[in-house]
Amino acid sequence: MLSLQHISKYYQVGGNKNFVLNDINLEVDEGEFVSIMGPSGSGKSTLLNVIGMLDEPSEGYHYFAGNAVHQLKDKQRSALYKQYIGFVFQAYHLIDELTVYENIETPLIYQDFKGVERKAMVADMLDRFQIVGKKDLFPAQLSGGQQQLVGIARALIAKPKLLLADEPTGNLNSKQGEEIMELFRKLNKEDGVTIIQVTHSEKNAEYGSRIINLLDGKVESSRKF
Repeated sequence: MLSLQHISKYYQVGGNKNFVLNDINLEVDEGEFVSIMGPSGSGKSTLLNVIGMLDEPSEGYHYFAGNAVHQLKDKQRSALYKQYIGFVFQAYHLIDELTVYENIETPLIYQDFKGVERKAMVADMLDRFQIVGKKDLFPAQLSGGQQQLVGIARALIAKPKLLLADEPTGNLNSKQGEEIMELFRKLNKEDGVTIIQVTHSEKNAEYGSRIINLLDGKVESSRKF
């Protein structure tokens, strides 16, 4: 499903290259559940953003779902993203001017789902995350944990083939966090959704079938379960 070959991301500082990612090689098969770990500043979120086509590498080759992403134009990359990927952001990235309902519905509008379908799918998500009572509120009226649940609901609503999650339980209490990780496990095992998560939590990482450790922008180790 995904192949990164010799991927580097750097910034020019004076005459030097300041590497955030340094010669990353990574293969992810369809149906895998991969956890990426490493200390702050090791390049975890940047790697996730490159995989999710939200950031471009400085060098290297990126293949996704049979497409050479490094050769695609912005519009083509965007279409590929909308078709395949759901992204759970650490900082939520909810749209302040939209209600909870409208935020969750947004990906469906981009994919031309009919109004009746959208209504049923949003209702299902509101119910699944027990946020029906919050549907008419705006992000600023929610706690951090509630915003995170809305972000996860939005990422899942269009039934993505690949779910990318950056610290998905970082703002949730332990019970909510466990429920989300169990939901991810179910999506992976029963629905075949490929999941790549960035996490600081060893416990969360072990929900995956493989743990990749990054250090200073390089893959330090990779172990399968």
